[in-house]
Formats: sequence, structure tokens, C-alpha cells
Amino acid sequence: MSEIDIKDILRLYRDPKIARRLAFKIRDIAKDLEDVLIMHVCGTHEWTITHYGIRSLLPDNVELRAGPGCPVCITPASDIDNIIKLGMEGVVVTVYGDMSRAKGGKGMSLEEARSRGADIRIVYGIQDAFMMAQRDPNHKYVFFGVGFDTTAPATAYMVKKGVPDNLSILSSYRYVPPAVGALMMAPDLAVDGIINPGHSSTVTGMKPYKEYFDRNKKPMVFAGFEPIDVLLAIYMILKQIETKEYKMENEYTRSVTWDGNVKAMETLLEVFLLSEGYWRGFGVVDKSGFVFRNTHKYVDARYIYGLSEPRDKEDFVAGARCADVIKGKIDPVECPLYMKECTPNYPRGPPMVSIEGTCKIWADHKVTGIIKCRF
Repeated sequence: MSEIDIKDILRLYRDPKIARRLAFKIRDIAKDLEDVLIMHVCGTHEWTITHYGIRSLLPDNVELRAGPGCPVCITPASDIDNIIKLGMEGVVVTVYGDMSRAKGGKGMSLEEARSRGADIRIVYGIQDAFMMAQRDPNHKYVFFGVGFDTTAPATAYMVKKGVPDNLSILSSYRYVPPAVGALMMAPDLAVDGIINPGHSSTVTGMKPYKEYFDRNKKPMVFAGFEPIDVLLAIYMILKQIETKEYKMENEYTRSVTWDGNVKAMETLLEVFLLSEGYWRGFGVVDKSGFVFRNTHKYVDARYIYGLSEPRDKEDFVAGARCADVIKGKIDPVECPLYMKECTPNYPRGPPMVSIEGTCKIWADHKVTGIIKCRF
């Protein structure tokens, strides 16, 4: 596809005239509905929604809320403590930039550990850690594996290919479909419809979500990341609610398929088992944690160094409502610390640390109040 074609497509998916027409269709279909809560689970979706002011286009009875879609935010505090422990003991820690700023349960981040002498190195992926360890066989290295189904396959591939003997991996990877199922069932959220993450679903496909849809029968739409994608997804959910014909729909047909990236998932499940996983701020979700199979324990930092399993415990700053933001119970402005004690320059909790964190996104866009429809 040529550069001109890509630009033309982007203009189409960001066309203000199309957006306004969709907004009016949404208002028309929503006027006869009760209050509707739609949740998404993707930091990129939240950036698009906030950046393009999509909430300001919605009627007051349609609420769009961000759920646990930020990988840094849901990484267990105890795993941050574990990786800091290794760094302070002389193991070279390789980690994503955002993850280095998130604090563990003991109030320390990897950045702060570096200031105390730990060798912490920022990488863009497992390949960087691989090359560092390969060039420096006299030191032990560990890669902090954080993320969802989108980043985990690269790690699985490298493990299958073979990593240096001095490189281990602490897996905090999480599988999204079971978490979406848990969100749909959560009584304290009462979610009416779900917008599923495009990046993750490109890998997993739609198929793994079917068992959770069958249990709950709530609208579920797989959506892309442009403003028109999101508005279309909202319209599709409201249309299902209006007609009471609930189904799984795919708005993001240019990327998401029913089966997804079969090779990537096969590779993942050759290296990892799906076990219960703790999502910080959300809780334990069955079959959502990627843990190394016994055949690959030789790269498992948790096994090699005798590290503890993630704790089902909230470790946040006193007075902050990070857990409620992560779970999607409140918007950032409802936290008493938001843009007061907790700012992008001085983040107190993970939702203000990561570029995919809801608080950071709202702060960067200078959102200071609940967004109401401007029509």
C-alpha cells in the first residue's frame, strides 16, 4: 500500500463530517434507551477517545469508561518488588521505559533502584535483552516480560529460538479474553457492552471471547483505533441493545479475524501455560496469566531465583483511587489525588505513569472534569 493510500485511509477514518453523522445516529438510537455503560480495555482506545473528544459527542445517557487495558497499570506490585530485588543483587535488569517508573509494594520503582546502584537498562523488547546478554556473558541478565497477548508472542518466539544461558525472563504477561469475561460479569460495574482491544484481538482472534459472550450475552464489538472506528463500535453496541439482538461483531475487519494469528498463538502456548493471573487493581482472573511450561523453566526467573508468586493484594498510595480507575469504576477526576498530589511529573500511581494509563492520558489532555455532551 502506498503512502498516499495510507494518508487517504487515515483521512477517511478521521473525517469530521463522518464523525458528526455518526454522533447524530448515536444520539438518535440512544434517546429511547436507559443509561448505558460501555467499557473498553485498551490504552490506545482511551488515547483516541480522549484526544478526539469522543465523549463530548455522546449523549448523557451513554457513558464510555476505560477498564484494565494498561499493561503497566495491572502488573503486580510484588513482581516489581521481585525485579528490583534481582537488580539490587547484581542481576542486570532489562525493562520497558514506562515500566521502570512504576512503584512496587515497597514504594520503590526501578528508576529509584538504579539511583541506588542497580544496573537497570531500558529496552524496546526481548530482542534488545537478548543481544545485551549475548555480548556480555560474564553477567546475569533478566528481562521483565510485561504486557498482553501483543508482546508475549515475541518472547515466546525468542525462547523457542534459544536465549543466552545468562538471560532469564520474569513473566508478568496477561491474556486479555478472560479479563473481558470477568468485566462483563462484575456486579459492581454493570457493564452493558464491551469494545474489545484491536491489537490484542489481532493476535488472539475473536474465537477465545465466545465462551465469555455465551455466558453473559452482552454486546461485544472488536474495534480499531481511529475515531471513526470507536464511534462505529459505540453505534453497533447501542444498535444491539435497541434490538435486543446481542452478538459478537467485528468493526476492525481490516485487522481482526475469527482465528487471529494462529502461528503466534501456537508459539505462545508451546512456551507458556495459561494459569490464574493477578491483575493489579482488578484481582485474580482464571486462565489469564502466562506461566512457563516445565519444559522452559530454564529461562523462568521466578523458578531460577525462587521469586514469590504475584500477591492478590492492593499496593497503592494512601488516599489514591488507582484500583478504581484501573478497574473502570471511576474516571480519573474522581480520584482526590488527580492533578494535585499525583501528576505526570510526580506520578503516585501506575495509571499516571504509563502512556497507556487513563490518568496520564487525561492529564496530558488537561481533562479536569467529567466530560458531558456538547450538543
